[in-house]
Amino acid sequence: MQRRHFSLAAASVGLLPLASGVHAQGAFKAGTDYAVLDKRVPVDAPAGKVEVIEFFWYNCPHCNAFEPALESWVRKLPAHISFRRVPVAFQPSFQPQQRLYYALEALGQVEAYQGKVFTAIHQQRQALTTDQQIIDWVAANGIDKEKFVQQFKSFTVATKIQKAKQLQDAYQVSGVPSIGIDGRFYVDGELAKTMERALQITDQLASDARKKG
Repeated sequence: MQRRHFSLAAASVGLLPLASGVHAQGAFKAGTDYAVLDKRVPVDAPAGKVEVIEFFWYNCPHCNAFEPALESWVRKLPAHISFRRVPVAFQPSFQPQQRLYYALEALGQVEAYQGKVFTAIHQQRQALTTDQQIIDWVAANGIDKEKFVQQFKSFTVATKIQKAKQLQDAYQVSGVPSIGIDGRFYVDGELAKTMERALQITDQLASDARKKG
């Protein structure tokens, strides 16, 4: 997989957008519809569960377009899937938004604010790329500023950013949105052709992984 070059100025970093009804679910082929990793990635999922990771970037327009479908999919997750998100950083300028996500996570506010962040950036055209822009936005949107800053600048969040980079590299993430499954498989809009089909592939791979153990 070739790593693309990413730029804040060119927000077209995402892969192919969600498209409805283009591909029917069928036999998905390794190497064509999804990638099989050469080396298995350690997972954090509890025993008996299959880990699924969404790799994303708040400024990515395709991540924004994918978010409603992903949220709908997450609400219907079967018990055997353990889902989590990982914000990517293809360059250092992405890191403030990584800290934003992990600070929200530490405060238990991801569910309430994930959509709001995407809306602020993509619909309201607010710049949320620097530490101060993010802190000001959070304070204006109902989160205790002091508590947020404490998490935003914490060692715990810095450690999670390091682990996110390790996962990003281990899964050979070439663009966003993209999905890692069970530490063994990777799918994105380029491989699957649409992110709708990527979710279908994820369902199938997670089901197969559960059966094989």
